[in-house]
Formats: sequence, structure tokens, C-alpha cells
Amino acid sequence: MWQKFLQRIVKAIDPRLEKYREKKAEVKYTPKTLEEFIDVLRRTPKSVLSLSDRERIAAVMSFNERKVADLMVPKKEMVFVKDKEVLGPLVLDKLYKSGFTNFPVVDARNKVKGIIHTEALNALEIKKTDLAEKYVDKTVNYLHTQDSLKFAVEEIDRTNGYYFLVLDESEELAGFFTIQMLLAYLIG
Repeated sequence: MWQKFLQRIVKAIDPRLEKYREKKAEVKYTPKTLEEFIDVLRRTPKSVLSLSDRERIAAVMSFNERKVADLMVPKKEMVFVKDKEVLGPLVLDKLYKSGFTNFPVVDARNKVKGIIHTEALNALEIKKTDLAEKYVDKTVNYLHTQDSLKFAVEEIDRTNGYYFLVLDESEELAGFFTIQMLLAYLIG
């Protein structure tokens, strides 16, 4: 009984004391590593941060550790065009249905000669006998699987490129990387 009476007196005399006691009793967690911080973000209630906001913050926070290989489309999923291939309806249909907008053009030994961009194909009137090599853009930009995303941004800026072929440690084609992939990673 006396305890309740004293608590009421303390509250009446100085309400700030009660607030201080409440704050002091709170246990605040401070993450000590990036992984812990990202974990806190992922556990934050949706009423505070939406799932997309949490993912966006986590993406930005882990940006420096991510590699081109983490975002690239692997070689096995790429669509190639042979330089001597006729750009007839079947080939064009295959290219458009792939969903990609750029296609590496390879010679008979599978060596990359350049890139065909679908926007170039859309703008031109292709005859049924035109070969792919007629529409090749010989400017090819490269990145490596172990390049950081920060380096990729620098290369995008330096080359003004938006499509990069990705090479592995053996200088073999491993996939491709685009500025759209980078933006999707950052923006969600």
C-alpha cells in the first residue's frame, strides 16, 4: 500500500521522473555490423517500413559488397545470333519472344563480333535475305564476374554503355549485364 502511495506522490511531484524511469528501463539494440543492420531492417514491421522499402535500403547498404555476377544473366540463358543467319520472320520472332533487347552476334567459331539491338531492327526495313552481320554494332563493352557494382557504375558512366558482356576469370563469356539490372536492384 505504501509503495502505491509513494508512486502516486512521485508522479504528482515530477512526472518527468516517471518518464525517465521508463526510458531507462527500455533496452535499445544497436547493430554492430552491416549484416545485423540488414537483419533489423528485415524484421522491421510493415507499419514502419514496407517490404519494398526494406529491400531497397538493404540493397543500397550492401551495394559495395555485391558483384556483377550477382545480377548478370548467365550465358546459358542468353540468346545468340549467328553472323551469317538470315534475319527472317522465324529468327526475328525468336529474338522478340526472348524478352531481351540486345543480342550478341557470333561467328562460326562462336567468337563475339558485336551486338544487335532490337531498336535498330525495329527502325530498319529488313529484307528476308538480310544477314545478321549487316546490323551488327561492333562496339562491345565488357565487365568481369568479380567486378563490383561500384565499378560497373563507373564503367557505365565512362563508356556511356548500357549493355555489357561479362567475362569469367578465364576470359570466357559468362553472361551479360545491363543498366536496367542495376536499376532494378537499387529501386526494386
